Amino acid sequence: MSKKYFGTDGIRGKVNSNSINGEMFFKFGLAAGTYFKNLKKTKQIAIIAKDTRLSGYTLEPAIVSGLASAGMHVYTLGPLPTNGLAMLTKKFKANLGIMITASHNLYFDNGLKLFGPDGMKLSDKIEKKIEKLIDTRISKNLSKPDLLGRVKRLETATEDYINILKSNYPKNFTLKGMKIAIDCANGAGYKAGPLLLKSLGAKVFVYGVSPNGLNINHNCGSTNPNKIKKIVQKHKADLGISLDGDADRIIISDSNGKIIDGDQIIASIAKKWRKKKILKNGVVGTLMSNYGLEKYLKDMGIKFFRSDVGDRYVKRIMKKKFINLGGEQSGHIILGNFATTGDGLLVALEILYLMKNKTKSSELLNEFAPIPQVLENIVVKDKNIINSKNCRIAINNSIKLIKNKGRLLVRKSGTENKIRIMVESLDKNLINKIIYNIKRSITS
Repeated sequence: MSKKYFGTDGIRGKVNSNSINGEMFFKFGLAAGTYFKNLKKTKQIAIIAKDTRLSGYTLEPAIVSGLASAGMHVYTLGPLPTNGLAMLTKKFKANLGIMITASHNLYFDNGLKLFGPDGMKLSDKIEKKIEKLIDTRISKNLSKPDLLGRVKRLETATEDYINILKSNYPKNFTLKGMKIAIDCANGAGYKAGPLLLKSLGAKVFVYGVSPNGLNINHNCGSTNPNKIKKIVQKHKADLGISLDGDADRIIISDSNGKIIDGDQIIASIAKKWRKKKILKNGVVGTLMSNYGLEKYLKDMGIKFFRSDVGDRYVKRIMKKKFINLGGEQSGHIILGNFATTGDGLLVALEILYLMKNKTKSSELLNEFAPIPQVLENIVVKDKNIINSKNCRIAINNSIKLIKNKGRLLVRKSGTENKIRIMVESLDKNLINKIIYNIKRSITS
């Protein structure tokens, strides 16, 4: 049975429509609180962080109210990267961690990502159980007046998160003498990012650190990497870091101003980890990962596995096969030795640590020649149009055309009303023809 509210990465949508409003967030909080409270753990604690969207001011109180109404004690952390929330959920041994964010989407969207006490994103099975509770009569799950949860603000969350990140590296690790540019997308990492780099001694050039509730991901961040490229070139920086709205993604600009995506970052880390003999059992990518990455890794004797799109599915295979490195082309990268989910700042630290022997980022981060790949996102009213007769015919014809000449992936977005088309081939004319045919079948 498919899920009603949860997508590939939590719940996401336009604010004040469908599921993204105060009433529904109260129900989400009440349902999630009820589920975890029923596990009968000694502590009944939920912690909540958010990005910088204006809607966070309406949605956070609603979900806090739901959790407290279920009898959960709640700590609010304020703006914090998603993996910071996951790390602190695990550190504080909380029953539940909730991140209020719509990741790389613009301000008019918002949503939720839920984490269990192990810092891992919730399984489909648990999400379905919470969905069932969401649709239960509210009065059934309300606590008695003397059993309501208490709510407290934790002011040290950013400092705690930074300390956890730095604890993964030697105490003498320093960035002194380095010039680093960072674009925080006016999002959840706008405090932690610059503070982390400055605390290690780097000279830091910042952008996207003035959130106003409406400018998150707007012409900045990992979905607009040309911004960090220009900053790197202007200041002749050693590295440029571009985060998304909740800072779980990273796109890099190397010292030459070349944009480096998640596939190249994974390749660089895999090579170094293999040399250090700390890479375990291979690497996990997704159906979107460039074939160039797969070939590069296999040529080195490193096994490569593909998961469905979404970092939770990457993590699932990593856990199953005891792999400690995986991620997505979009910049969701999981360093399994240190974290349970993607973390842009953690990945940036790892790259900077690998550069500590004065390796230039332009040398470190260009490991393979990618196969030409084009991604097209088609905005639709109903994502089920992918199942229409015209669309199915276009896709089947395209599969025949590209057979033995490349790869084709057509899928629904798990978080937006979009159909995503990915075509990969050395034949650029073939790429254009396939995208045109499928796009026409969707939009006509």
